[in-house]
Amino acid sequence: MTQPVSENAPRWKIIAAFAAVYIIWGSTYLGIRFAIETLPPFLMAGTRFLIAGAILSAWRPLQGARQPVRLHWRSAAIIGGLMLLGGSGGVTWGEQTVPSGLAALLVATVPIWIAALDALRPGGTRPSGGVIAGLLLGFLGIALLVGPESLAGNGTLHLAGLLVIIAGSLSWAIGSLYSKEAPLPEDPLQGIGMEMLMGGAWLWLVGTVTGEWARLDLGAVSLRSWGALAYLTLAGSLVGFSAYVWLLRVVPPARAATYAYVNPVVAVMLGWALAGESLGPMTLVAAAVIILGVIITTTARGRTVAAAEPEAPPILARPVGAVPGDD
Repeated sequence: MTQPVSENAPRWKIIAAFAAVYIIWGSTYLGIRFAIETLPPFLMAGTRFLIAGAILSAWRPLQGARQPVRLHWRSAAIIGGLMLLGGSGGVTWGEQTVPSGLAALLVATVPIWIAALDALRPGGTRPSGGVIAGLLLGFLGIALLVGPESLAGNGTLHLAGLLVIIAGSLSWAIGSLYSKEAPLPEDPLQGIGMEMLMGGAWLWLVGTVTGEWARLDLGAVSLRSWGALAYLTLAGSLVGFSAYVWLLRVVPPARAATYAYVNPVVAVMLGWALAGESLGPMTLVAAAVIILGVIITTTARGRTVAAAEPEAPPILARPVGAVPGDD
Protein backbone atom coordinates (compact mmCIF):
# COMPACT_ATOMS: atom_id res chain seq x y z
CA MET A 1 0.00 0.00 0.00
CA THR A 2 1.29 3.48 -0.75
CA GLN A 3 2.53 5.70 2.01
CA PRO A 4 0.03 8.33 3.19
CA VAL A 5 0.66 11.89 2.14
CA SER A 6 1.52 14.08 5.12
CA GLU A 7 0.04 17.55 5.41
CA ASN A 8 2.28 18.47 8.34
CA ALA A 9 5.69 18.40 6.68
CA PRO A 10 7.31 21.86 6.76
CA ARG A 11 7.25 23.49 3.35
CA TRP A 12 10.94 24.43 3.53
CA LYS A 13 11.88 20.79 4.09
CA ILE A 14 9.87 19.70 1.06
CA ILE A 15 11.52 22.39 -1.07
CA ALA A 16 14.98 21.39 0.19
CA ALA A 17 14.31 17.71 -0.53
CA PHE A 18 13.13 18.46 -4.07
CA ALA A 19 16.19 20.64 -4.64
CA ALA A 20 18.40 17.78 -3.50
CA VAL A 21 16.71 15.25 -5.78
CA TYR A 22 16.59 17.60 -8.76
CA ILE A 23 20.06 19.16 -8.54
CA ILE A 24 22.17 16.50 -6.82
CA TRP A 25 20.87 13.61 -8.90
CA GLY A 26 21.12 15.69 -12.06
CA SER A 27 24.72 16.57 -11.23
CA THR A 28 25.83 12.99 -10.63
CA TYR A 29 26.29 12.41 -14.37
CA LEU A 30 28.98 15.08 -14.47
CA GLY A 31 30.37 13.68 -11.22
CA ILE A 32 30.73 10.28 -12.88
CA ARG A 33 32.57 11.81 -15.81
CA PHE A 34 35.05 13.55 -13.51
CA ALA A 35 35.51 10.44 -11.35
CA ILE A 36 36.37 8.10 -14.23
CA GLU A 37 38.92 10.48 -15.68
CA THR A 38 41.56 8.74 -13.54
CA LEU A 39 39.61 5.94 -11.81
CA PRO A 40 38.50 2.67 -13.48
CA PRO A 41 34.72 2.82 -14.02
CA PHE A 42 33.55 -0.41 -12.37
CA LEU A 43 35.86 -0.14 -9.37
CA MET A 44 34.88 3.50 -8.91
CA ALA A 45 31.16 2.73 -9.01
CA GLY A 46 31.61 -0.30 -6.78
CA THR A 47 33.53 1.69 -4.18
CA ARG A 48 30.88 4.38 -4.16
CA PHE A 49 28.03 1.98 -3.49
CA LEU A 50 29.95 -0.21 -1.03
CA ILE A 51 30.75 2.80 1.18
CA ALA A 52 27.22 4.22 0.99
CA GLY A 53 25.70 0.78 1.54
CA ALA A 54 27.93 0.08 4.54
CA ILE A 55 26.94 3.39 6.15
CA LEU A 56 23.22 2.73 5.72
CA SER A 57 23.50 -0.92 6.77
CA ALA A 58 25.36 0.04 9.94
CA TRP A 59 23.06 2.97 10.78
CA ARG A 60 19.59 1.52 10.26
CA PRO A 61 19.85 -1.28 12.89
CA LEU A 62 20.83 1.40 15.40
CA GLN A 63 17.49 3.07 14.59
CA GLY A 64 15.59 -0.11 15.38
CA ALA A 65 15.47 -1.79 11.96
CA ARG A 66 15.08 -5.56 12.09
CA GLN A 67 17.85 -7.85 10.94
CA PRO A 68 17.31 -8.96 7.31
CA VAL A 69 16.84 -12.62 6.46
CA ARG A 70 18.44 -14.67 3.70
CA LEU A 71 15.51 -14.05 1.34
CA HIS A 72 16.01 -10.30 1.69
CA TRP A 73 19.68 -10.63 0.74
CA ARG A 74 18.77 -12.70 -2.32
CA SER A 75 16.40 -9.99 -3.50
CA ALA A 76 19.02 -7.34 -2.80
CA ALA A 77 21.57 -9.29 -4.86
CA ILE A 78 19.19 -9.49 -7.83
CA ILE A 79 18.18 -5.83 -7.62
CA GLY A 80 21.79 -4.74 -7.11
CA GLY A 81 22.82 -6.73 -10.17
CA LEU A 82 20.08 -5.34 -12.41
CA MET A 83 19.98 -1.73 -11.23
CA LEU A 84 23.45 -0.94 -9.92
CA LEU A 85 25.66 -3.24 -11.99
CA GLY A 86 23.58 -3.15 -15.16
CA GLY A 87 22.08 0.32 -14.78
CA SER A 88 24.60 2.49 -12.95
CA GLY A 89 27.56 0.39 -14.08
CA GLY A 90 26.45 0.67 -17.69
CA VAL A 91 26.14 4.44 -17.43
CA THR A 92 29.52 4.74 -15.72
CA TRP A 93 31.26 2.63 -18.35
CA GLY A 94 29.44 4.37 -21.20
CA GLU A 95 30.44 7.83 -20.00
CA GLN A 96 34.02 7.03 -20.96
CA THR A 97 32.98 7.88 -24.52
CA VAL A 98 29.52 9.49 -24.23
CA PRO A 99 29.07 13.05 -22.85
CA SER A 100 27.41 13.16 -19.45
CA GLY A 101 24.46 15.23 -20.71
CA LEU A 102 23.63 12.76 -23.47
CA ALA A 103 23.95 9.88 -21.02
CA ALA A 104 21.38 11.55 -18.77
CA LEU A 105 18.99 11.99 -21.69
CA LEU A 106 19.24 8.29 -22.53
CA VAL A 107 18.67 7.35 -18.90
CA ALA A 108 15.60 9.59 -18.83
CA THR A 109 13.87 6.92 -20.92
CA VAL A 110 13.72 4.55 -17.92
CA PRO A 111 10.02 5.35 -17.24
CA ILE A 112 9.33 4.59 -20.90
CA TRP A 113 11.07 1.21 -20.67
CA ILE A 114 9.14 0.45 -17.48
CA ALA A 115 5.82 1.23 -19.12
CA ALA A 116 6.69 -0.90 -22.16
CA LEU A 117 7.85 -3.88 -20.08
CA ASP A 118 4.89 -3.63 -17.73
CA ALA A 119 2.56 -3.75 -20.73
CA LEU A 120 4.28 -6.88 -22.08
CA ARG A 121 4.46 -8.91 -18.87
CA PRO A 122 1.61 -11.26 -17.91
CA GLY A 123 -0.93 -9.38 -15.83
CA GLY A 124 0.69 -6.05 -16.64
CA THR A 125 -1.06 -2.74 -17.21
CA ARG A 126 -2.57 -2.41 -20.66
CA PRO A 127 -1.16 0.75 -22.28
CA SER A 128 -3.49 3.62 -23.06
CA GLY A 129 -3.27 5.79 -26.14
CA GLY A 130 -1.30 8.36 -24.15
CA VAL A 131 1.23 5.76 -23.00
CA ILE A 132 1.71 4.50 -26.55
CA ALA A 133 2.22 8.06 -27.79
CA GLY A 134 4.78 8.66 -25.04
CA LEU A 135 6.62 5.45 -25.89
CA LEU A 136 6.85 6.37 -29.54
CA LEU A 137 8.05 9.88 -28.74
CA GLY A 138 10.68 8.54 -26.35
CA PHE A 139 12.12 6.11 -28.88
CA LEU A 140 12.03 8.81 -31.56
CA GLY A 141 14.08 11.01 -29.26
CA ILE A 142 16.64 8.21 -28.82
CA ALA A 143 16.86 7.82 -32.60
CA LEU A 144 17.43 11.56 -33.00
CA LEU A 145 20.04 11.55 -30.25
CA VAL A 146 22.00 8.60 -31.60
CA GLY A 147 21.59 9.57 -35.26
CA PRO A 148 22.36 7.55 -38.39
CA GLU A 149 26.00 8.66 -38.37
CA SER A 150 26.73 6.88 -35.09
CA LEU A 151 24.88 3.78 -36.23
CA ALA A 152 27.04 3.73 -39.33
CA GLY A 153 30.20 4.26 -37.28
CA ASN A 154 30.91 7.66 -38.84
CA GLY A 155 29.64 9.96 -36.10
CA THR A 156 31.42 11.67 -33.23
CA LEU A 157 29.55 9.55 -30.65
CA HIS A 158 30.86 6.11 -29.73
CA LEU A 159 28.19 3.56 -30.65
CA ALA A 160 29.29 0.99 -28.05
CA GLY A 161 28.97 3.53 -25.25
CA LEU A 162 25.52 4.58 -26.43
CA LEU A 163 24.30 1.00 -26.66
CA VAL A 164 25.67 0.10 -23.22
CA ILE A 165 23.87 3.08 -21.64
CA ILE A 166 20.62 2.16 -23.41
CA ALA A 167 21.01 -1.46 -22.28
CA GLY A 168 21.77 -0.22 -18.76
CA SER A 169 18.56 1.81 -18.75
CA LEU A 170 16.64 -1.30 -19.79
CA SER A 171 18.35 -3.30 -17.02
CA TRP A 172 17.38 -0.61 -14.51
CA ALA A 173 13.76 -0.80 -15.68
CA ILE A 174 13.71 -4.60 -15.28
CA GLY A 175 15.15 -4.24 -11.80
CA SER A 176 12.52 -1.62 -10.95
CA LEU A 177 9.73 -3.97 -11.97
CA TYR A 178 11.27 -6.82 -10.00
CA SER A 179 11.76 -4.65 -6.90
CA LYS A 180 8.05 -3.81 -6.85
CA GLU A 181 7.19 -7.33 -5.65
CA ALA A 182 10.53 -8.54 -4.28
CA PRO A 183 10.69 -9.54 -0.60
CA LEU A 184 12.72 -6.81 1.09
CA PRO A 185 13.01 -5.36 4.62
CA GLU A 186 10.17 -3.14 5.79
CA ASP A 187 12.59 -0.27 6.37
CA PRO A 188 13.21 1.23 2.87
CA LEU A 189 16.60 2.72 3.76
CA GLN A 190 17.77 -0.62 5.12
CA GLY A 191 16.74 -2.27 1.85
CA ILE A 192 18.55 0.39 -0.17
CA GLY A 193 21.68 -0.13 1.92
CA MET A 194 21.60 -3.87 1.25
CA GLU A 195 21.07 -3.30 -2.47
CA MET A 196 24.02 -0.91 -2.55
CA LEU A 197 26.24 -3.45 -0.79
CA MET A 198 25.32 -6.21 -3.23
CA GLY A 199 25.50 -3.92 -6.26
CA GLY A 200 28.89 -2.65 -5.15
CA ALA A 201 30.11 -6.24 -4.77
CA TRP A 202 28.89 -7.06 -8.30
CA LEU A 203 30.67 -3.98 -9.68
CA TRP A 204 33.92 -4.87 -7.93
CA LEU A 205 33.64 -8.42 -9.29
CA VAL A 206 33.23 -7.18 -12.86
CA GLY A 207 36.07 -4.70 -12.34
CA THR A 208 38.28 -7.55 -11.13
CA VAL A 209 37.38 -9.83 -14.05
CA THR A 210 38.03 -7.07 -16.59
CA GLY A 211 41.47 -6.31 -15.12
CA GLU A 212 40.75 -2.90 -13.63
CA TRP A 213 42.88 -3.53 -10.53
CA ALA A 214 45.96 -3.86 -12.73
CA ARG A 215 45.14 -0.52 -14.37
CA LEU A 216 44.47 1.27 -11.07
CA ASP A 217 47.27 3.66 -10.13
CA LEU A 218 46.33 5.45 -6.92
CA GLY A 219 49.26 7.83 -7.32
CA ALA A 220 47.87 9.01 -10.65
CA VAL A 221 44.33 9.62 -9.40
CA SER A 222 43.55 13.31 -9.66
CA LEU A 223 42.13 15.43 -6.86
CA ARG A 224 39.08 16.07 -9.06
CA SER A 225 38.40 12.35 -9.37
CA TRP A 226 38.73 11.81 -5.61
CA GLY A 227 36.41 14.74 -4.98
CA ALA A 228 33.89 13.43 -7.51
CA LEU A 229 33.93 9.98 -5.88
CA ALA A 230 33.29 11.53 -2.46
CA TYR A 231 30.48 13.67 -3.90
CA LEU A 232 28.85 10.69 -5.60
CA THR A 233 29.06 8.62 -2.41
CA LEU A 234 27.87 11.17 0.12
CA ALA A 235 25.69 13.58 -1.86
CA GLY A 236 24.41 11.36 -4.66
CA SER A 237 23.89 8.10 -2.83
CA LEU A 238 23.19 9.13 0.77
CA VAL A 239 21.68 12.63 0.66
CA GLY A 240 19.85 12.15 -2.63
CA PHE A 241 18.38 8.78 -1.70
CA SER A 242 17.38 9.90 1.77
CA ALA A 243 15.64 12.98 0.37
CA TYR A 244 13.77 10.90 -2.22
CA VAL A 245 12.64 8.25 0.26
CA TRP A 246 11.42 11.01 2.61
CA LEU A 247 9.56 12.74 -0.22
CA LEU A 248 7.69 9.53 -0.99
CA ARG A 249 6.27 9.70 2.53
CA VAL A 250 5.12 13.34 2.48
CA VAL A 251 4.07 14.11 -1.13
CA PRO A 252 2.21 12.13 -3.80
CA PRO A 253 4.61 9.69 -5.53
CA ALA A 254 3.86 11.25 -8.93
CA ARG A 255 5.29 14.56 -7.69
CA ALA A 256 8.39 12.87 -6.27
CA ALA A 257 8.95 11.09 -9.59
CA THR A 258 9.23 14.39 -11.45
CA TYR A 259 12.99 14.08 -10.99
CA ALA A 260 12.87 12.05 -14.21
CA TYR A 261 11.97 15.23 -16.11
CA VAL A 262 14.40 17.58 -14.40
CA ASN A 263 17.60 15.53 -13.99
CA PRO A 264 18.41 15.38 -17.74
CA VAL A 265 18.04 19.14 -18.08
CA VAL A 266 20.36 19.73 -15.11
CA ALA A 267 22.88 17.22 -16.47
CA VAL A 268 22.92 18.72 -19.97
CA MET A 269 23.35 22.25 -18.64
CA LEU A 270 26.14 21.29 -16.23
CA GLY A 271 27.95 19.26 -18.88
CA TRP A 272 27.82 22.24 -21.22
CA ALA A 273 28.81 24.81 -18.59
CA LEU A 274 31.49 22.92 -16.63
CA ALA A 275 32.83 20.25 -18.96
CA GLY A 276 32.63 21.92 -22.36
CA GLU A 277 30.23 19.34 -23.77
CA SER A 278 28.64 20.34 -27.05
CA LEU A 279 25.02 21.38 -27.07
CA GLY A 280 23.95 21.47 -30.71
CA PRO A 281 20.47 22.01 -32.15
CA MET A 282 19.84 18.28 -32.67
CA THR A 283 20.71 17.56 -29.05
CA LEU A 284 18.22 20.17 -27.90
CA VAL A 285 15.51 18.77 -30.20
CA ALA A 286 16.19 15.20 -29.05
CA ALA A 287 16.16 16.34 -25.41
CA ALA A 288 12.79 18.02 -25.85
CA VAL A 289 11.31 14.95 -27.58
CA ILE A 290 12.61 12.50 -24.96
CA ILE A 291 11.47 14.56 -21.98
CA LEU A 292 8.05 15.14 -23.58
CA GLY A 293 7.76 11.39 -24.15
CA VAL A 294 8.67 10.70 -20.52
CA ILE A 295 6.12 13.23 -19.25
CA ILE A 296 3.33 11.83 -21.45
CA THR A 297 4.18 8.21 -20.60
CA THR A 298 4.45 8.81 -16.86
CA THR A 299 1.32 10.92 -16.48
CA ALA A 300 -0.81 8.74 -18.77
CA ARG A 301 0.40 5.55 -17.14
CA GLY A 302 -0.19 7.01 -13.68
CA ARG A 303 -3.83 7.67 -14.54
CA THR A 304 -4.20 4.15 -15.95
CA VAL A 305 -2.71 2.48 -12.88
CA ALA A 306 -4.75 4.63 -10.50
CA ALA A 307 -7.97 3.70 -12.27
CA ALA A 308 -7.15 0.00 -12.34
CA GLU A 309 -5.57 -0.41 -8.88
CA PRO A 310 -5.79 2.61 -6.60
CA GLU A 311 -3.64 1.13 -3.84
CA ALA A 312 -0.84 -0.19 -6.04
CA PRO A 313 2.54 1.44 -5.34
CA PRO A 314 4.06 3.15 -8.37
CA ILE A 315 7.09 1.57 -9.99
CA LEU A 316 9.22 4.61 -9.32
CA ALA A 317 8.43 4.55 -5.61
CA ARG A 318 11.35 2.28 -4.76
CA PRO A 319 14.36 3.14 -6.88
CA VAL A 320 17.89 2.14 -6.03
CA GLY A 321 19.07 5.24 -7.72
CA ALA A 322 17.81 8.32 -9.30
CA VAL A 323 18.54 7.11 -12.36
CA PRO A 324 21.19 4.67 -13.25
CA GLY A 325 23.46 7.63 -13.26
CA ASP A 326 22.68 8.96 -9.82
CA ASP A 327 22.82 7.48 -8.95
